[in-house]
Amino acid sequence: MSTTTVTKSPAGAAGPAPVRPVRTDADGRIGLRANLRHIGALARRNALQIKQDPESMFDAVFMPIIFILLFVYVFGGAISGKGNNDVYVNYVTPGLMAMMGMNIAMGVGVGINDDFKKGVMDRFRTMPIARSSVLIAKIVVELGRMMIATAILLGMGFLLGLTIHTSVLHLLAAIGLSVVFGASLMWIFILLGLSLKSAQAVQGMAMLVLMPLQFGSSIFAPTTTMPGWLETFTDYNPLSNLADAARNLINGGAVAHSVWMTLGWSLAITLVTAPLAVSRFRKKT
Repeated sequence: MSTTTVTKSPAGAAGPAPVRPVRTDADGRIGLRANLRHIGALARRNALQIKQDPESMFDAVFMPIIFILLFVYVFGGAISGKGNNDVYVNYVTPGLMAMMGMNIAMGVGVGINDDFKKGVMDRFRTMPIARSSVLIAKIVVELGRMMIATAILLGMGFLLGLTIHTSVLHLLAAIGLSVVFGASLMWIFILLGLSLKSAQAVQGMAMLVLMPLQFGSSIFAPTTTMPGWLETFTDYNPLSNLADAARNLINGGAVAHSVWMTLGWSLAITLVTAPLAVSRFRKKT
């Protein structure tokens, strides 16, 4: 079954302007091709917003530079010994890849909340498009920002002495794993952005989530020096699993357990939060 929306033509025109039909299934749902087309159009809209507001890229461009310089030169000597900063670069850079995804994901929730305040999302909800396409398009563009941040992070890492002890394919696998996990986290922050009343509230709640997960992990330092209860927490922390997986993919080592744990966490987070976010998007007033 398909439905077609026809708009009136301007005065003097020969006839109504043709409009591409929106394909729907027998139960009224929008078809896959139409859904993908909507995602592409909305992703383009979000990308054009970034083009018109280049300052929105400051976090993706400067955050990886500041973080890697800060942690390598402030903590590198204390953890790896003075003069061994290159050793710490190989330790912390894969961990920062995980951290980049989490920080970029926080911006998605803030952006969704801001779009509702401006009334943009109300217009989208009146259109004959899949509700999920609005949110997925947002994630697609934010994943692009995440890839830029990761590329800058790795570039700085190589300048500071990062060495790939495995292969380029292993490096690409580490990047891909970070992207998958980052996409799952974005659903959490989208849900927060749809549930909380202000962008400030989203940022505050995000920091309450981010800080324990980031610093209670193996991103910045080995967990063997931590108290027993904290070391136990880091073993189940998804950021530790991602950091360890990316680190072993780049430096060499056993990766199966960390990779499967990261993929499991990503799937579980997406399956739980994505439907909740779409449902909340439909009902939000």
